[in-house]
Amino acid sequence: MIASPYLLYLGHVNDEVGIKTSRGLAVFRPDECVGEFRHDDCELTLGLPRMDFAEAVAAGARTLVLGIANAGGKLGDDLVRDALAALAAGLDVASGLHNRLRDEPVLVEAAARHGRELHDVRDPRSDIPVGNGKPRAGKRLLTVGTDCSVGKMYATLCLEKGMRARGLKADFRATGQTGILIAGSGVPLDAVIADFISGAIEQISPARDDDGWDLIEGQGSLFHPSFAGVSTGLLHGAQPDALLLCHDPVRPHMRGLPHYSLPGLKETLEANLQVARLTNPAVQAVGIALNTSKLSPDEAARLCAATADALGLPCTDPFAHGVDPIVDRIIACFEPSSRVATPSL
Repeated sequence: MIASPYLLYLGHVNDEVGIKTSRGLAVFRPDECVGEFRHDDCELTLGLPRMDFAEAVAAGARTLVLGIANAGGKLGDDLVRDALAALAAGLDVASGLHNRLRDEPVLVEAAARHGRELHDVRDPRSDIPVGNGKPRAGKRLLTVGTDCSVGKMYATLCLEKGMRARGLKADFRATGQTGILIAGSGVPLDAVIADFISGAIEQISPARDDDGWDLIEGQGSLFHPSFAGVSTGLLHGAQPDALLLCHDPVRPHMRGLPHYSLPGLKETLEANLQVARLTNPAVQAVGIALNTSKLSPDEAARLCAATADALGLPCTDPFAHGVDPIVDRIIACFEPSSRVATPSL
């Protein structure tokens, strides 16, 4: 178990997407976050008190979370130096980067010397089976996207909250470092060997007979040359009954690939439905989730309405505007109305 409260690491990062893990914890687990650590050249903030490591320990923090995402998940020299300082100050260190803390001898030695713990979140279980594609009981929704880092985790967590508020049983299933830190469990899917990706999802979303939903956090995009393999395995292993398409309407190109433009929403939806039909021929789309954080309220409302009209599906920003239109669609398609509570006014 990773000890909380947390000090959230921003370091030298000046890319909003690059601090998505720290931001996700600040948004969805605010009671467990006492402050943020950032260097002077970092112009971003989570709105938390800025602290050095000693101040964080005095404020009750127990773990420094290296909540950043960089290309390849590398543990650079600056991160190692900061982790060493945090250990010396009395903090454990947790990381979801691909490079493991345990593979850095200086960190292992320092943790042992100071009596602290190192936590590598991107360690998959050792007993993951190969996927079999057999139909299994229960209902599952998977978030998919036009690109990576477009809000799939936010949409999934918001949907969990919204469905529960409407009387539905719904459980978030994490597949990435941020989701795992928020939920306390899950599978770091991009650290799983390719042959076992679908099996890993079958493992974290097994058969259920309680009329509940597993809401599975999506990863990557079928249209991203770097990450389409993970997205494909997710679609097959999730065996989804429902897909929720996520999109950032102001993104100029695929993340990290300026030579690749983003696909259209209809094109993306059709491709994901086609791939998902391998393990669930009855899969259907239930809505569009837009990240409208860079738009004005009027622009966001107009875009959501226009998108809904164009695709014939409910469209909303789950974080800014709630998920009721999508929950309405799920209820209409899958739920006997007599079992579901109406939204409170």
